[in-house]
Amino acid sequence: MDQGELVTSAPLAARLEVPSGPLFFPVTAYGPDGAVDLDTYRLHVRRGVEAGAAAVFAACGTGEFHALTPEEFESCVRAAVEAAEGRVPVVAGAGYGTALAVRHARLAERAGADGLLAMPPYLVKAGQEGLLRHYREIAGATSLPVIVYQRDNAVFTPEAVVGLARTDGIIGLKDGHGDLDLMQRTVSAVRVAGPGDFLYFNGLPTAELTQSAYRGLGITLYSSAVFCFVPEIALACHTAFRTGDEATANRLIDGFYRPFVELRAKGAGYAVSLVKAGVRMRGLDVGEVRPPLHEPAGDHVKQLAQLIERGLALLEEGQ
Repeated sequence: MDQGELVTSAPLAARLEVPSGPLFFPVTAYGPDGAVDLDTYRLHVRRGVEAGAAAVFAACGTGEFHALTPEEFESCVRAAVEAAEGRVPVVAGAGYGTALAVRHARLAERAGADGLLAMPPYLVKAGQEGLLRHYREIAGATSLPVIVYQRDNAVFTPEAVVGLARTDGIIGLKDGHGDLDLMQRTVSAVRVAGPGDFLYFNGLPTAELTQSAYRGLGITLYSSAVFCFVPEIALACHTAFRTGDEATANRLIDGFYRPFVELRAKGAGYAVSLVKAGVRMRGLDVGEVRPPLHEPAGDHVKQLAQLIERGLALLEEGQ
């Protein structure tokens, strides 16, 4: 590992740096028998790419990484690569303990992924030194560039992020923790530490709701689960952020995103299961979520349908 000057992996970093659209985190499709439905999954990914996604993050949080066997994981990543056809990069999840995370990294590389999203280690709450060692081992296991996902039991000090940025193969930090003070100090510390580009992503659930605040820190990249089921709304919001169209952004936040976040908060695991319900609602049968997640309550599904109608109507109003 090079732990001197800040480094970056140009191909993926350059493709992500100025995204043409939202970052797409597809759900994983299951058939009636509960097995992964790769044909439907390819269609879901293909539609997302054609709708304007800037990148596909396959088998990550929204894709129920936790519920997939390593064999299913590899099949999903390969299917995403096939569906994307090189039009946009495909980034695959990697997680659990270090040994399994390394295994997932190698499976993703074999499946043709362009990079990795390294999720928090399973169960344990480790110190900064142990976390750095964990992610450095993932980065050293393949030639794939790595984005580290900060959330839950993997929250870093600014100094630790400098250490990540100085690690060969680690190109960015996705923040799912939401401490803007910490993020500002982190961005500043990495900027002062030396030359080189390091990417930052807003990785909070329904990131559009907080993206105006993150843009104030210079963070323009964000994940969009909403893109899975209403890409029209997600694209309009992304364009509004990019062009400084505050009227459109505020109209969508007030009329769609804030109510959606309030609905999402009514059930544990709704950040995934509600999104999957939305995909089914828009005509693609991707099956239900696997346990330990559960399906949204019937009333909540009805509220989601009303929100989708309202969001699409807001787009019409803006034309």
